[in-house]
Amino acid sequence: MYDSRFTIHNSRQLVRIFILLCAVYCSLFTSAYALDAKRQVLENGLTLLMVERHNLPIVKVTVGIRAGSLMEPEDRAGLAGLTAALLTEGTKKRSAAQISEESEFVGASVGASGGDDFITVSLSVLKKDVSLGFDLLSDIILNPVFPEKELNKKVKQIKGSLKAREDDPGFVASKIFKSEVFGKHPYGRLTAGSPETLDRIKRDDVVKFHSALYVPNNSIMSVVGDITPEEVSGLLERYFSAWRAKPVELSPPEKPAEIKKKKTVVIDRDLTQANIILGHIGISRDNPEYYAVSVMNYILGGGGFGSRLMQNIREEKGLVYDIHSSFSANKYGGSFRVSLQTKNESANVAIEEVLNEMKKIMNGKVSDSELSDAKAFLTGSFPMRIETSGRIAGFLVAVEYYGLGVDYVNNYPGYINSVTKEDVLEAAKKYLDPEQFILVVVADKEKASIVENKSRE
Repeated sequence: MYDSRFTIHNSRQLVRIFILLCAVYCSLFTSAYALDAKRQVLENGLTLLMVERHNLPIVKVTVGIRAGSLMEPEDRAGLAGLTAALLTEGTKKRSAAQISEESEFVGASVGASGGDDFITVSLSVLKKDVSLGFDLLSDIILNPVFPEKELNKKVKQIKGSLKAREDDPGFVASKIFKSEVFGKHPYGRLTAGSPETLDRIKRDDVVKFHSALYVPNNSIMSVVGDITPEEVSGLLERYFSAWRAKPVELSPPEKPAEIKKKKTVVIDRDLTQANIILGHIGISRDNPEYYAVSVMNYILGGGGFGSRLMQNIREEKGLVYDIHSSFSANKYGGSFRVSLQTKNESANVAIEEVLNEMKKIMNGKVSDSELSDAKAFLTGSFPMRIETSGRIAGFLVAVEYYGLGVDYVNNYPGYINSVTKEDVLEAAKKYLDPEQFILVVVADKEKASIVENKSRE
């Protein structure tokens, strides 16, 4: 049993204080730091977003390219992430060492990372070195050569990382959960791929993937910092003039099928704590009910000490140290999950309490204080997502990709504040399912006594 250091009353007071601080921060942010984002689509099809911030002599750039794991073949899973990782490993003009040396010499950074929906290439550079920064950025996007030696090295590194992560029960649970919820859909697999699919990837696969998708009409660029639109225009003309549009032939898959099933998967490990994930299919980011779902989830399990799951299962029953729920909402679908760790012997009790809380929020309206606290936190903490130029640059790419509009920052508080108790109840009824769900447990199977692939009574 978990012996809490805080009483229920004290933890709730802490939550209220934090929510109040968030609200104060939000009011200060709104008046002083509201974004004035400018958007345009260039002749080559590139969507350009820009925010001027002249308080520091720094420029941040994020390029989002619709070349995530959604676009890769199933038998070459990991291709998208591998392609992104190899961008900085050598170009037609520079070796990997030269890229690293040139950027480090001026204190800049340039890099790339994969993702489900899109990959990102990022640049951080001082204003005085912005020309070099754009030169490096354009070089790795337009001219990578994908050396065979570096490809083999990356594959070996990724496979080693995947093997090491198999010792992490949380990673194992999450991997199985994704696979069970999404099935064969790309969202159901790891963006890193698997040892088997990575071994199938050849240099020619990477070259073709890059050639097909790394084009301006398939990309979004955000530029934030100590720079003017005229300066950005000049830099794009100088360093990206050779980046030309061409038809994108690959198309993303359909939204994942809403598989209604009830399944329990137990992985036997010599552990004192059971790692548990319970959930099912969720919603996509463009769902208009996303904001009602966000408020509902905050009250259920996304609100830390203020959530019902935390109050019941940690504070009152002392079964866990941490428990939270979340909706991951991507372009073509998403999932709902509750994650927790508890002693093997208390796993069944904790699972039943999670299901009970799901049923409760589906069967009655939330209180006025729960609703107001959720709204205050969600609107008050929102500015923290965009308090630095780097965060703004990444945020703008996501906003554009998901079609939320350049005025999203201004509109978000209204979206949240318009949610009613009736909306929360309907969202819970529609998007929670305590009868058909995936339950993954990584634990000492004998001590946890959870029967695999059988319905719970």
